[in-house]
Amino acid sequence: MAKNVKIVNDSNFDAEVMNASGPVLVDFYTTWCGPCKMLSPIVEKLADEFTGKLTVAKVDLDQAPNLASKFGISSVPTIIVFEGGKAKASHTGLANRQKLLDMAGVS
Repeated sequence: MAKNVKIVNDSNFDAEVMNASGPVLVDFYTTWCGPCKMLSPIVEKLADEFTGKLTVAKVDLDQAPNLASKFGISSVPTIIVFEGGKAKASHTGLANRQKLLDMAGVS
């Protein structure tokens, strides 16, 4: 796991994501999901490249079932970009780097 990726769960989601300043790209995943494993290195690289511009967080939905319910996530991987406490973009399934950058509004 990249050092700049925040590990988020039911108990710290609001503090780390909803109350964050600036955009937060959240990767909702499970450890047994093949596409999630393929997406993870892309997400982790963005965390390292855009430190200070973009917060990157990962949520293991097996460890945070309340968040899956709260955001209506029924498939993984799901990426949601939050800003100002609101979801501003989302994508379900494997996504490439450019798609994630476009969603987050960083370059």
